[in-house]
Amino acid sequence: MTLLSGLIFTIGLGLLLIVVIKSLIFEQVLTGGIGSIILEQAPNDVGTANIVSSVLLAYRGLDTLGELTVLFVAATAVGLVLGQPRPDAPRDPDAGFILRSAADLLFPFMIILGAYIILHGHLTPGGGFQGGAILAAAFFIPILASPSSPLNHKVSSLVEGLAGSAFILIGLLALFDKGYFLAPLLGTGEVGELFSAGSLPLLYLAVGLKVGAELAGLLARLHETEV
Repeated sequence: MTLLSGLIFTIGLGLLLIVVIKSLIFEQVLTGGIGSIILEQAPNDVGTANIVSSVLLAYRGLDTLGELTVLFVAATAVGLVLGQPRPDAPRDPDAGFILRSAADLLFPFMIILGAYIILHGHLTPGGGFQGGAILAAAFFIPILASPSSPLNHKVSSLVEGLAGSAFILIGLLALFDKGYFLAPLLGTGEVGELFSAGSLPLLYLAVGLKVGAELAGLLARLHETEV
């Protein structure tokens, strides 16, 4: 399952790059004043109250995909280098009752906080990368408190692959429908409302799940190796 999800993401990325490169018009070069143009046009073009989100997921969405790819390659490389822990390898004992209870108590609140930051990334500072890091911490802290309950790497790899594939799929749909990679779909809505910015909240959700799954798996793998 891990190999399949990674293969799906890799194939989708390759197909996307081929389509995007063929559609680029290299004769058009924009220099100077780009920031002011984005500030003026982003609310109407994309529908985001947070202009940074417009840049990350629309105007330079291909760069964001590159960042996700770097994170994917880094997590994959770490997994290949560290390998699987031995079944008979000794594990650290679980922490005390207070630490284990605190970790279990924090878990749902961190999940809610991470989801809030991801889903409101088009309205306020935050988004998929920040919220994904909080989601990763939500799953890693209980592992530190209870090493006997390791992370399910198959599930995290599946979530990672599907989230990355969803990001690419939305970008391709926008490319074929609007003519631009990651152009907003589903309308822009009312600026400042939760249900606005079209498909950008869906993109941030995909980014958040992918980043959260990759970071959680990476931290868990490092922790298992130290043990």
